Amino acid sequence: MTAAPEAPASAPASLVRGRWIDHWEPEDPDFWERTGSKIAKRNLTFSILAEHIGFSIWTMWSVLVLFMGPEYGIDAAGKFFLVAVPTLVGSILRLPYTFAVARFGGRNWTIISAGLLLIPTILAAVVMHPGTSYTTFVVVAAIGGLGGGNFASSMTNINTFYPERLKGWALGLNAGGGNIGVPVIQLIGLAIIATAGTSAPQILFGIYIPLIVVATVLAALRMDNISSVRNDTGSFVEACKESQTWIMSFLYIGTFGSFIGYSFAFGLVLQNQFGRTPLQAAAVTFIGPLLGSIIRPVGGRLADKLGGAKVTFWNFAAMGVFTGLIIYASSIESLAVFVVAFIALFVTTGIGNGLTYKMIPAIFAGQARVAAAEGADPVAAKMKARRISGAVIGIAGAVGALGGLFINLAFRQSFLATKSGDAAFWAFLAFYVVCVAVTWVVYLRPAPAEAKSPRLAYAGV
Repeated sequence: MTAAPEAPASAPASLVRGRWIDHWEPEDPDFWERTGSKIAKRNLTFSILAEHIGFSIWTMWSVLVLFMGPEYGIDAAGKFFLVAVPTLVGSILRLPYTFAVARFGGRNWTIISAGLLLIPTILAAVVMHPGTSYTTFVVVAAIGGLGGGNFASSMTNINTFYPERLKGWALGLNAGGGNIGVPVIQLIGLAIIATAGTSAPQILFGIYIPLIVVATVLAALRMDNISSVRNDTGSFVEACKESQTWIMSFLYIGTFGSFIGYSFAFGLVLQNQFGRTPLQAAAVTFIGPLLGSIIRPVGGRLADKLGGAKVTFWNFAAMGVFTGLIIYASSIESLAVFVVAFIALFVTTGIGNGLTYKMIPAIFAGQARVAAAEGADPVAAKMKARRISGAVIGIAGAVGALGGLFINLAFRQSFLATKSGDAAFWAFLAFYVVCVAVTWVVYLRPAPAEAKSPRLAYAGV
């Protein structure tokens, strides 16, 4: 656990000590080719593994509610609230998890955060049976929110390893690999329901408890800390003062908030709106999160090539179109059209997630270039951009994840009031229209002729 990370013979021995790397310059092409690329890829690999399992545990209750038959005495509204609780807790935890990377080191915090996943998994194994009080289920589901924090610390950590030109792909791959934890646990749940029935949720815990241990051990053996990343509350304060922080957080509500919210809710919507059995619902529930996860790196790659703002604009427009198609399918009671449109909506949420995390570092790198052109020290401007973008990733991740809470609460209220999810979908459609407008106004509309400096859109966002 204390072996030094691999570094070429040409690298000075003083650059690494134990699992701490004292010199890290990914923007230097020579450094990246000789030293950085290999180390970054290794850390990315094991970051994805730990984050993947974190997502699985975070969304575990979207699977467990499918095991809750009439004997549990919980109605549809109660189940929607139950899956909303870990979303809320995971969203809140994303802020402290972001800064834990700087406080403890990326490797060290991955070990801790992965190990903590044992708590909600073991507790769920203990209470998951008929006769447990609803309050107990809510408390244990809330503890499951621990898995939601892992994403923010993982993204913040990987952000420091990669150069600007590769961030879109690296962050998209990291996030996409983590997001796949959602459909994977849903697939495992499907397999259990299909083979052992809805009375055997304990099998799920027997699978994931050993996986958590494996991810924790591998993080300890194969990951590294970067010593130049220091706990910097100043960057958090600066990020909070940046209007771009809140604009990107708002847009992330529309992309990741939609992804995680629909991941929790899809199976319940199919059961309660179309009368699907748990097995029938589970048979299609995983498809949307799977495709949304796989395509996330593509969003980052599109942003690298075409510019994040332009693709984000059209992606939100597509989200609005597919939401409208869902509403239409519901009105004609077409399950096939409903499922296809919902899965297409998942795909656009995945693309949007990749776009957002490319845009954040690009925005602040653009600000650094503008500052340098106006006379600021280029090196200091780049370092500031790197610090603030890391803080913004954490803030946007926390705020954006709250979208999942809003979605499940909207579904809960919609089913309580109308026995249908249609009212909730109309609200989501209106929100996506607002996201289209915000993207245009902030990043894409032409700059005034008298503008003294280019807006961020013209800096490569």
